[in-house]
Amino acid sequence: MNIYVGNLAYSVTDADLREAFSRFGEVSQVNLIADKFSGESKGFGFVEMDNNSQADAAIKGLNGTDMKGRDVKVNQAKPRAERPARGPRF
Repeated sequence: MNIYVGNLAYSVTDADLREAFSRFGEVSQVNLIADKFSGESKGFGFVEMDNNSQADAAIKGLNGTDMKGRDVKVNQAKPRAERPARGPRF
């Protein structure tokens, strides 16, 4: 299951997320989203857990908890909506 993690402090690292979610089960992937120009965190990311019951436990256990001074928002990630192409129109 792909899990959205939002309202993260900018100092949170991949390792921090992996450690927090590992308490609930095996984490297969962590992806913090960073600004493509500055490389700084955008304050959210995604955690992938293969076992859905462990992922549900992580969502329930971590949503609203403090991580480095901020209450994180944790829920099942929604599929990315298809966005219209950008660019010049002729």
